[in-house]
Amino acid sequence: MPHADDLPPSDWITRFAPLLRSLAQPSHAPLQALDLACGSGRHTRWLLTQGCHVTAVDRDAAALARLADRVGQAGTTMLTCLEADLENAPWPLPGRTFDIVVVTNYLWRPLLPRIVESVAIGGVLLYETFAQGNQTVGRPARPDFLLAPGELLQACAGLRVIAYEDGYLHAPPRFVQRIAAVRERPWPPDAPPRYPLD
Repeated sequence: MPHADDLPPSDWITRFAPLLRSLAQPSHAPLQALDLACGSGRHTRWLLTQGCHVTAVDRDAAALARLADRVGQAGTTMLTCLEADLENAPWPLPGRTFDIVVVTNYLWRPLLPRIVESVAIGGVLLYETFAQGNQTVGRPARPDFLLAPGELLQACAGLRVIAYEDGYLHAPPRFVQRIAAVRERPWPPDAPPRYPLD
């Protein structure tokens, strides 16, 4: 089994690379991405390959240090590591919004409104975590860490949902909910919004 530092990014996150590319700034400034509860940084590293400036947040200082080492000198101008206890301290990014917000394998319900608020106008939220039923196949098994049916959809009220899944995945066996949602920007009345998926 691969070490956590070597895990590839989730296919749910990488699936939306075309959507991320469509967010490109006219100024050619890098997109601002937030990888919340980033752990080993597998999604941070992927977001960096997409040309994003990434704020990687986690409470594990050692994991953040390994991530910074792995990214190396060349990537440090595009990476901001922020050590923060998301569950026992104030929200570490007050007033900040991001073009891309990524959250995987993490659930702390009091933060859900903050996470949704951190999506900038025109930005995208990519969220994937464990759901009820997972207790039958492994960990996490505590209800505190498992989404109820439709809970992620409810949490994203106010965003436009591009894709949503709630069910069982085989490899590894787990029950998940995952969502891709955007905070819509104003569009000309005669132009339908476009969210490229391929």
